[in-house]
Amino acid sequence: MTTIDVFNGDADGICALVQLRLNEPKEAQLVTGIKRDIKLLERVDVAPEDEVTVLDISMAKNSDEMNRVLEQGASVFYVDHHMPGEIPRHPRLTAIIDTDPNTCTSLLVDNHLQGRYRAWAVTAAFGDNMTASAEEGAKVLNITADELEQLKLLGICINYNGYGSCIEDLHFAPDELYRELVRYTSPFDFIGDSQSVFEKLRDGYLGDMASAQEIEAEHINDSIAVVILPDEAWSRRISGVYGNQLANEHPDRAHAILSYNRHGGYLVSVRAPLNNKTGADELCSSFASGGGRKGAAGINHLPMEELHTFIERFSTRYSN
Repeated sequence: MTTIDVFNGDADGICALVQLRLNEPKEAQLVTGIKRDIKLLERVDVAPEDEVTVLDISMAKNSDEMNRVLEQGASVFYVDHHMPGEIPRHPRLTAIIDTDPNTCTSLLVDNHLQGRYRAWAVTAAFGDNMTASAEEGAKVLNITADELEQLKLLGICINYNGYGSCIEDLHFAPDELYRELVRYTSPFDFIGDSQSVFEKLRDGYLGDMASAQEIEAEHINDSIAVVILPDEAWSRRISGVYGNQLANEHPDRAHAILSYNRHGGYLVSVRAPLNNKTGADELCSSFASGGGRKGAAGINHLPMEELHTFIERFSTRYSN
């Protein structure tokens, strides 16, 4: 029997798996990728009795491959917070799916494990820009305000590391970063013990963020802001977390951060207003390679000729 762990390469996917494997250590094949690489079950080959864990990737985007895995005799444990489509009833499928815009996969795993590794779930929630949910979850941890800020920065940095058009854009491959993090029962132990890894993430994040803040918005008003970043690796790395920061600074405004991809178009990160976390998934899904959650979504490849159409739809969706 083989154990296969399939997980999104962002903070939520990684920290969800960290919790599960701290609770039940297993030698497993790891299947992951950059944050936007979500059709991960295409890479999974199974035999009867294999165990497959799937974390923080859309069931709707992976339904055919999930059904194939089940038909081939493997069992599937699936935890996610994206729109799932129709969830099949199958004796070998266990699914924990909740699309509430204020939860994430790591918080669902935390609930499943009854809070055993809560600090990792809080870290992931901060990374997914669910600050209120993270702060609520942290109340039982009995930590200082400075320690809470440490978890917030770590979550943001892990999430930041998942963005890019390819693994080479990242500071650490997601499976490599997971293997480093899962060595530590507490994120505080990781921060204190693995300084070289944490410092590389932190310094990269702070440097890229400083570069992003020098770019002026292409379109901006009280309702929306559209920022197009230059064709650089740092732009692809920072696109998601920069959108999160702008959302936090302007909670009544929707934000779209565009960076250039390798296909001659744009990679798009959309953040709905924090005070109205709806519609991002529907907007992005109206484009061929789009999808995501109500509050945060994206488009993997927006052809340049569709930029005007995107801005029109974005503005229409979020205009007051």
